[in-house]
Amino acid sequence: MKAISNLSNSMKPNLSISPFSESILEQKSFLLSELQSYGVRLEREEGASSRIGGAGPTDHKAMNVLGTTIMVPVHTHIASSSPFSVGSIDDRGRVPLYHLGERIVFVSYPPQPKFYDYSTADGVPYWKIATLHSKDVLATTVLQTCIRYGNKNTKCQFCAIGESLKAGRTIPHKNPEQLTEVALKAQRLDGIKQVVMTTGTPVTDDRGAAVLAASAKAIKEATGLPIQAQCEPPADFAWFQRLKDAGVDTLGMHLEAWDESVRAEIMPGKAEVPVSYYKKAFRAAVTVFGRGQVSTYLLAGLGDTQEGLIEAARELIDLGVYPFIVPFVPVTGTQLENHPAPSSDFMRAVLEKVGAMLSDARMTSDKQKAGCAKCGACSSLSSFEKSSSGNTCVAS
Repeated sequence: MKAISNLSNSMKPNLSISPFSESILEQKSFLLSELQSYGVRLEREEGASSRIGGAGPTDHKAMNVLGTTIMVPVHTHIASSSPFSVGSIDDRGRVPLYHLGERIVFVSYPPQPKFYDYSTADGVPYWKIATLHSKDVLATTVLQTCIRYGNKNTKCQFCAIGESLKAGRTIPHKNPEQLTEVALKAQRLDGIKQVVMTTGTPVTDDRGAAVLAASAKAIKEATGLPIQAQCEPPADFAWFQRLKDAGVDTLGMHLEAWDESVRAEIMPGKAEVPVSYYKKAFRAAVTVFGRGQVSTYLLAGLGDTQEGLIEAARELIDLGVYPFIVPFVPVTGTQLENHPAPSSDFMRAVLEKVGAMLSDARMTSDKQKAGCAKCGACSSLSSFEKSSSGNTCVAS
């Protein structure tokens, strides 16, 4: 592994250089991938609260590194032995980031959102309905239950959707009225710029599209915010147009793994919906939402090879689907809590090629209207994208 101490002297201790030079951008991409692979030892909770359990970027903390906000693992067993650690916030709002005890850069945390201080009329805290992701994304899991979760023969082994519910940190179903109330407050007080809605998979063959559409309609009418909805491919592809008509701007349908043998082992229930069906759904969704406005998660480190992930990305891009490749994070309380995370070398080898392919296809993350790839905080992929002028695009 390339030593972090090889960072140039011009990058110590403060990298707030603008505009960035190409060499510094290359080092920045390296640092972001290191942090997301190895996590950070967190001594105390400051800034916006980190998350434990649940769906999405869990066991992470939002951290602004060189102008880019990323989600960094802080509550995993890997993070507990990370070479990276952080100090306390100083009187200028800066947080020193250390590698093996040596300060390499100052970072910062997004502030605790103001909407967390409020509750609904019936006493439900807003933070149990929706949470801040990154620095300006409102995220919610509309249904905090899933038909696959309760059975070890069908559940996705990396998923912690039921853990936050079990711990009382959320509620089972967020209705459109609750979500709209929270979204309005978050927009007004915290400058939320987009909404991401995911869901556990219900027994209905719409795969959650119906509850997502109802919630999206209410939020869009009240706030006008860009919205991404995320669900498994429905049985009836007419749901794609219904979602768009309801106000959904982009759609996520997440494969998590590409190789069918990996999917069968890691997510036996979800693997019953084959990649071939996802491809049909992707084609239908792209005709509705447009090229680059449909995305899928691929969790690097579950078993797909570098070559497999790169080839998957190539095929997905050809379909008009953004392949959001994210380093797998072993979450406490799941069957894979002791599964190794991918190395930063593995991630960079994949992301460099995929970033270039996305740039060549003019499907970079900044062109997305809403969603995880637009936010970019859970992967350093956007830092490997190249603009037409050859400069690296940096997500914020």
